[in-house]
Amino acid sequence: MRDDTGARTEGWARFRFSVIGGLLASPPEGGALQAALRALADRPYQHPFRPGDRLQLGFSTIERWFYQARGVPDPIGALGRKLRADTGRVWALSPALRAVLEAQYHAHPRWTVQLHYDNLKAVVAHRPDLGALPSYQTIRRRMQAQGWVRRREPAQPTAGQQQAAYRREAREIRSYEASHVHALWHLDFHQARVKVLDAAGRWHTPMVLAILDDRSRLCCHLQCYRAETAECLVHGLTQACLKRGLPRALMTDNGAAMVAEETREGLVRLGILQELTLPYSAYQNGKQEVFWAQLEGRLLELLRGVTPLRLAFLNQAAQAWVEQDYHRRPHRELAGATPLDRMLAGPEVSRPAPALEAFRLAFSRQVTRTQRKSDGTVVVAGVRYEVPSRFRTLATLTVRYPGWDPSELALLDPRTGTLLARLWPLDKTGHATGQRRAVAPIPSGPAPAPAGPAGADPLPALLRQWLADYAATGLPPAYLPKEDAGEEGHHDG
Repeated sequence: MRDDTGARTEGWARFRFSVIGGLLASPPEGGALQAALRALADRPYQHPFRPGDRLQLGFSTIERWFYQARGVPDPIGALGRKLRADTGRVWALSPALRAVLEAQYHAHPRWTVQLHYDNLKAVVAHRPDLGALPSYQTIRRRMQAQGWVRRREPAQPTAGQQQAAYRREAREIRSYEASHVHALWHLDFHQARVKVLDAAGRWHTPMVLAILDDRSRLCCHLQCYRAETAECLVHGLTQACLKRGLPRALMTDNGAAMVAEETREGLVRLGILQELTLPYSAYQNGKQEVFWAQLEGRLLELLRGVTPLRLAFLNQAAQAWVEQDYHRRPHRELAGATPLDRMLAGPEVSRPAPALEAFRLAFSRQVTRTQRKSDGTVVVAGVRYEVPSRFRTLATLTVRYPGWDPSELALLDPRTGTLLARLWPLDKTGHATGQRRAVAPIPSGPAPAPAGPAGADPLPALLRQWLADYAATGLPPAYLPKEDAGEEGHHDG
């Protein structure tokens, strides 16, 4: 195996220092230097890079090394080989040819080095002014030195993909780690490279949901599902919180399940900050990718001989692998510690998880509907729900429900978010029996004041005021009295 240039230069410097180091440590007295140098020249030396080969050094060579290292603060550096003045310059590529190669790379960054070389060969064949074409290795080294590596972006990238590529070129990419356990969780789905058989005899490719703690790499929850949906995400995240407590932040990608209304609103209601990775920047969630490699390389490899593989057994094996293998194996990025040890060492900033009912109420969408006064119902997502009669005075109702389960609604106080009641779909068939519940009376205010004493004026105060004001004008009533028919018959003719 051939050493690189830097290692060979330092190796030769150390070899030369080993030859004349004794003279530097114990300088010969006056007149004895020549004899000491001849004694060193008469000895054979082991080659520094070829074991078994011997070197015979000349007197003048050892003498030059001695004077180079004497009286300098860094004898190793003084004995190293000097770099050429033209180091780093590429003489085989003319400036014009380098310009053509640079323009060619920026125009076609998805090309391989071989394709760049072949295309450059065709250009030189028609343009002799560019000079002779160097070898393939020269072109490869030049592109590597300039950072012109092949890009894996699509042939026709979208605006988001172009922006992500520009960001990778303009900004540094650095590893990071949270300062506290449960300060940041990572959540992601992964399509497993196995097939599972359901009860109906159909094969499915399971989607694996994993939730990792950033600092300890602890797997807070791992479960396999048939699809990547918001319902599955909430189902797994709820279990993770019940087992480990509430985290402070959760990092996900921009998948449909991650940006669903139920997911976003639920995290806010639980006080969990959602941090989304930048589009087309999967490296920001790189800890998940490392976990997937371990899942595929250890657990799923052991399950390939299990036929037929059921989803229930896959989940059972996944739990055993996480708790008995992954959490107890030393992690390279944790300085040899295990995820379980790192989690127990802390420090941690988790919060106690609420009751299970609070998670269902949190991971739901909230809407406002107008109550129909005729029968006390509201319509949500095309389904009509009954409203208890005690809430019949409310014109508008604030309700919550998960999009995947419209079997019931949660009626809330819009000011405090307190759960008031559960609303169920209207049972028209049951109502066809004609049986109806009694409507509870609406609570009234304080009892009215008792009537005045006998003989008191029964007219309301406002009517009395109108009559008094009209009488004060001094005008007769502005109407002609019309007696009834019985009275008109007694008038004088």
